[in-house]
Amino acid sequence: MDSAALQKYLLQLFERHDVELEADEDGWLVTDGDFPAIRAAWHAGAAGEPGRLDVDVVLSEERYIEESFAGVGGGDAGCRDALRAFEHDAFHPLLAACWYVTDDRRMRIAAWEIGVRTWDVFIGPFSARGADAASMPEEALVAIEAALKREALSPELHWLRLVHSHAEDGSSRCEALLDNELWTAGTLALASVAWPQGSDYSARCFLLLDVRDY
Repeated sequence: MDSAALQKYLLQLFERHDVELEADEDGWLVTDGDFPAIRAAWHAGAAGEPGRLDVDVVLSEERYIEESFAGVGGGDAGCRDALRAFEHDAFHPLLAACWYVTDDRRMRIAAWEIGVRTWDVFIGPFSARGADAASMPEEALVAIEAALKREALSPELHWLRLVHSHAEDGSSRCEALLDNELWTAGTLALASVAWPQGSDYSARCFLLLDVRDY
């Protein structure tokens, strides 16, 4: 799927949620001529391999969110598969945190006390893929919240990607990213959780935190 088709998809997706974006000369979709801005790019996979959809959201001159989604299938089918993953996993938390349009039917909203502040947390649905796909256990979020309470978070928007994968040989891997960077404390928190046994599955969760405006 080319950039024009992706841009049209995003425009229509946001329009369905009463957000009007406009395209600039660099292919970004901007909000009233300013930030936040969003752009997507599709990278087809090699023969038999999944492709990758990259979605970037620019919050300011210095801060931007980078998210990627695998797409299975040849040609445009792979891109559509990745777009479905984006819409299911990340779109609604992004819409709430960045464009202030909240649909609590499509995500979970929580309030976490971190440091001296209360944070609104927009938690996307857990997504799982694989032969023995399993959802992320509730204990994973509890462990992540506890790890965040040991961090000195600046009073601005933050975002996390949580991933757990279980291979056919029984080995498993956890990874946590905080503001696009590998977050070791979060990874260790995920690894401390008792994950469902199975083979060749992965579970992901995307969430954003913002300081509550009293």
